[in-house]
Amino acid sequence: MKKENTLIIITSYIISLTFLLLSASCTPFTRVTDIKPIAESLKIKYSSQVIIVTNNCSGSSFVNVYKLGKKGGQWENIQESIDGVIGKNGFAAPGEKREGDGKSPSGIFSVKTAFGYNESIRTKIPYRQALADDLWVDDVNADDYNRWVKKFDTKAVSYEKMRRDDNLYKYGFIIEYNTAPVIKGYGSAIFFHIWRGENIPTEGCVAVSEDNMIKILDWLDPQARPLIIMGTKNTIEGLIQ
Repeated sequence: MKKENTLIIITSYIISLTFLLLSASCTPFTRVTDIKPIAESLKIKYSSQVIIVTNNCSGSSFVNVYKLGKKGGQWENIQESIDGVIGKNGFAAPGEKREGDGKSPSGIFSVKTAFGYNESIRTKIPYRQALADDLWVDDVNADDYNRWVKKFDTKAVSYEKMRRDDNLYKYGFIIEYNTAPVIKGYGSAIFFHIWRGENIPTEGCVAVSEDNMIKILDWLDPQARPLIIMGTKNTIEGLIQ
């Protein structure tokens, strides 16, 4: 019996140690503090504004957000890192995002449309006011899946209200993920919006504080053909080469 108990204790210790080592290699709060290697490797020529959303751990919902601008043909970091949150289950690998998985997609996506509750806001990109009858369809069986629609123009049984009872969508923009073309089941309603709190993840969107959301919208310029690049640091380094 003593030998069996000793073996159980040793086995438990090994399992616990293994877990701690794995956790240490993927710390949720580890931030990406050096954006310079990414900026220097960025090969995108048709855009002069890029938002980077990244972390060091695919399972973490905590991210750094950077604004990069191109000056004299070189990419530069516009300001210090912004704290943000993503899906509660972290990043999906490129091409692996699915409806309801609680993950944010990885990849390079266009930024074309802002939205919010006010009639107008300070931004140069096209803006759409969210009204009480505006919905975003997340019903994978609906013909208008992953589309902004009016309440009485859809037969969808599942959707998200664009004018919520809270401030999450007071300011935001659409991340053009799975929008052209739309593939049913690959994820819907991926936005960049105001967070519930700095430690509260989303269902798959990207979220920051209201002050930072306002600053980002004011900075965005359609003439710059803005993009958002999302994923772990290693994923992004693979995407931009």
